[in-house]
Amino acid sequence: MLFAPVALGLGIAAWFALPTPRDWLAAMLLGGALAVAALLASGLPRIVLAGFGLLFALGVGAAWLRAEQVRAPIMERTWRVLTIEATVDAVEARPAEGRTRLLLTDISDLPPGLTARVGIRSEAPPGVRPGARVALRASLSPPPGPNIPGGYHFARRAWFDGIGAVGYALSDVTVVAPAPERPGFVRRFQAFRSALTKRLQDGVGGREGGLAAALVTGDRGGIPEDVTEAMRDSGLAHLISISGLHIAVVVGGVLWSVRRLLALSERLALGTDIKLIAALAAAAAGIGYTLVAGAEVPTVRSCIAVLIVLVGLALGREAISLRLVAAGAMFILLVRPDYLLGPSFQLSFAAVTAIVALYESPLGRRFNAGKDAGRITRLWCGVLALFATGIASEFALTPIAIFHFNQMGLYGIAANIAAIPLTSFVILPLLGLSVFLGGIGLAAPVDWLLGYGVHALIRIAEITAAMPGAVSRLPAAPNWAFAVFIFGGIWLCLWHTRRRWLALLPLAIGTVGMVTAQPPDLIIDGEGRHLAVVRGGTVALLRPRAGDYVRSMWADASGEAASGDLDTIPEARCTPDACTARIVAGSRAWTLLATRSDLLIDRAAFEPACAAADIVVSNRRLPYWCAPRWLKLDRTRLAETGALSIWLEGPRIRTVAEEDGAHPWARHGPDPKRTSLLRRAPI
Repeated sequence: MLFAPVALGLGIAAWFALPTPRDWLAAMLLGGALAVAALLASGLPRIVLAGFGLLFALGVGAAWLRAEQVRAPIMERTWRVLTIEATVDAVEARPAEGRTRLLLTDISDLPPGLTARVGIRSEAPPGVRPGARVALRASLSPPPGPNIPGGYHFARRAWFDGIGAVGYALSDVTVVAPAPERPGFVRRFQAFRSALTKRLQDGVGGREGGLAAALVTGDRGGIPEDVTEAMRDSGLAHLISISGLHIAVVVGGVLWSVRRLLALSERLALGTDIKLIAALAAAAAGIGYTLVAGAEVPTVRSCIAVLIVLVGLALGREAISLRLVAAGAMFILLVRPDYLLGPSFQLSFAAVTAIVALYESPLGRRFNAGKDAGRITRLWCGVLALFATGIASEFALTPIAIFHFNQMGLYGIAANIAAIPLTSFVILPLLGLSVFLGGIGLAAPVDWLLGYGVHALIRIAEITAAMPGAVSRLPAAPNWAFAVFIFGGIWLCLWHTRRRWLALLPLAIGTVGMVTAQPPDLIIDGEGRHLAVVRGGTVALLRPRAGDYVRSMWADASGEAASGDLDTIPEARCTPDACTARIVAGSRAWTLLATRSDLLIDRAAFEPACAAADIVVSNRRLPYWCAPRWLKLDRTRLAETGALSIWLEGPRIRTVAEEDGAHPWARHGPDPKRTSLLRRAPI
C-alpha cells in the first residue's frame, strides 16, 4: 500500500518526461509486461511486480487521459491587438500590486471555447464581476513557455487550467451587459468573503491586516511585496499559503474542543460516540474553512488529506499514519496527475511524509511521554518533538526548494521553530475568534491582539531574511539528481526495517549532483531577443532594458545574486546594433556574435563577423551568407528549439523543444536531423 502512490507517480512522471506518443505507449506496455511477468513468480514478488507494473501503466495512462480531457483552443503563435467582447468568468483582485486579473470566456473574434487571462492596471470597474459581458481592447498572445530550459513552464500549467491566451488591457473595461443574478446562497457567500477580507484588512490595519486576511480568505493581494519577499527568504512563505498547517490547526482545534465539550456530559459521553460526532464537526469546519479560503488547489488538497485522516479516526484507526498519507496521495494523483510536477504538491506531501515517518520510527516514539508521565516530562517531550518536527520537515523541503526555486534558506529551521507555534497557537485561534466576534461587532480587542501577533510573525521573517547568508543560491539542479534524491527520501521514509538505511546511497548521490551543478555559459530565450553570458558571479544580459522578470529568472537559474549588462564585462565589445564576446571555457575560447537592434547591418561588415564567430544569435531571420563556425540561432532556428541553455565545455545544449517533445502544450516543432547538428562543435 505504501509504495502504491510511488509506482503511480513514476508512471505519471514517465509520461511528462518521455517525448512522443510512441514512447508513452511503450511505457504502458512495459508496465503491462511487468504485470504479466509477475505470473512467473510466486508469493510476495508476484504481488510486488504485478502491482508495480499495473500502477505504473495506470500512471502513464492517467496523465495522458487528463491532458486530453482538458484540451482547449490555444491562440496561434503571434501577438495580436484586438477589440473584443467577452464574458467574465473570474475576477482576481491584487491590491498590493494595483492590478486585477480577469478570466474571460466566450471571446469575440477568437475560436469558440478559448479562455483568456487578461490583466488590467487598476481595480476592477464597478459591475465587472463573474457573468458580466465586457468590452475592451487587449494585447493577447499564447501562454508563454519557459524562457530557460527547466524553468517555470506557464504554458504547461495553462494547458491544464484551460487557458488559451494571456495578455493585458490597452483600454478601459466597459460593461456591455451586467452579470445575471446568481443564486442567493452563492451571491451571499461571495459577499461574505469580500466583506470578511475587507474587515480584517481594515480592522487589523496595515501590512498586518493584509497578512491576516490572507490567512482566512486566501486573498494575498493586500500583502506588500517586501513582506512576501521576507517570508520567502526566511523559509516561511508556506505560512501565507493556506494549506496543510492551517487546515490541520482548524480541524484539530474543533476536534479537540467538541470532544472536550461533549465529554462534560455523562449522558452524551456514555450514550453516544463522541469521537464520531467530533470528527463530523471537524470535517464540517475543514470544509467550511476551505470554501471561505477560496478553495484554491493547495487548500482543497490539504482538506482532502485531512478528511481521509478523520475517516480513519472515526473508524477507530490511527489518527495519522503513512497508509493514510499514501491513500491521500493516490486519490489526488488519480484525479489530477499534473499536480505531481508542482512544488505545492511536492512540498506538502514531503513534509507530511517525513513527519509521520519520524513519529512512526523508534526515535519518534521516544517523544511520546505517555499518559502516566508528569507535566514537566510531557512539556519537555513536546518541546523536543517540536524541534524534531522542524528539522525533519526542513530536511524534506530543502531539496525541493533548491530544485524549484534555486535557493535555500540557511536559517529556515530556526525561523519555522519560532513561527509555526506562533501561527498555530496564537494567530490562527485569534483569527477564528475575530471572525466569530466580527459578526456581532465585538472584534476590536481581538484585532488589536491579532495585530501584535501578526507583527511578530513578520518581524521573525524580516530578522531571519536580513541575517548574513540567509539565502544561499544554487544553479538549477539536474533532473536526474533531484529524482535520485527523492527516490532516496521515499525509501528512507517508507521502510521500517534496516533496509531503510540503503537510502543513504541515493541521498548522497542526489545531494552531490544538486550542489555541484554548474550554471550554463549562455542562456538564450525562445525569440533571440534576450541573451545572457554567465561569468564571474554575474548574469550579463545582451539588452540593457531587459525586464526584471528575465533578469531575476535567469539569475536564479544560474545561482547568481546579481545581473548586469553585457556591455560591462571585459570580454565583450558592444555597439547599439550588435555585441561580440570572447568566452573562455575549458581549454578553448569561443566567439559570440549577437544582434541587439532591428536595424540591418551592412553585409561587408556583418559577413566576416559571422565567419569569425562560433555562435551567432539574432531575433530576426539571418541570410544564408551569415555562416558561423558552429551555431546559427536566428528566428527560424529558435522557432524550432525554443529557449536554450549552452554549456561550452563539452559542449552541451539543452532546449525547451526537446523537453516538451510532442506534449499537447508544446509550441515548437524541432526537426530531429536539424537539432542533431547542434551537437557538432568545432575543435
